Amino acid sequence: MIKRIFALLIVLNLTACAELQDVVNQLPQGGVISNGDIALGLKQALDFGIDKQVTKLTQKDGFFKNELVKILLPEELQKVDNTLRSVGLSSLADEGLKLLNRAAEDAVKEATPIFINAVKNITFNDARTILLGEDNAATLYLTSKTQTELYNKFKPVIDNSFSKVGADQIWTNLITKYNNLPLTTDVNTNLTDYVTNEALKGVYTMIAVEEKVIRNKVSSRTTDLLKKVFALQD
Repeated sequence: MIKRIFALLIVLNLTACAELQDVVNQLPQGGVISNGDIALGLKQALDFGIDKQVTKLTQKDGFFKNELVKILLPEELQKVDNTLRSVGLSSLADEGLKLLNRAAEDAVKEATPIFINAVKNITFNDARTILLGEDNAATLYLTSKTQTELYNKFKPVIDNSFSKVGADQIWTNLITKYNNLPLTTDVNTNLTDYVTNEALKGVYTMIAVEEKVIRNKVSSRTTDLLKKVFALQD
């Protein structure tokens, strides 16, 4: 009986060792990974998102023909758009909408380096929590840490862009025509503030797109660091 018990213990011990070895083998590089590696991996993923996705926003129609981020009229101007179209001014309304998106495209082109620099704010302490969070956890973290600063940086660029692409003149003309129509209530919308917020929203949206791809599609992890870090959340 004692011999049987001893033999059974040996079998159980060998089985447990084999299972433990399987777990170890599945860990990246033997399971040795630091918070520094995780932070660098997340930063690399966000940098890729900026390079691959946000850069698209800087091109002509980057906002206007991208249904994920296209800037539509604010609610208070919807009636302006509808009324102008009803009185034969559809082309003016179309041009006004397009120029809002042109200003956003122009602003992101000039402000992207500021955004890239903000990626460096991710700390070692937050890195592991972000990695094991939701598909957009890194993007949400980045949003919470940078949104105010980026708004202050984007806004003057948007304002300048309005002047450069002629959006300020178009919209002044459009709103003036609307306000001069009979039986309408005058509107006065801060388009710079509105487009600045929409441009920021678009930037974060596109970064989240790339983060989700890297988290869920192994083939998208194109560097050893990304493979090593994101294997932890699989």
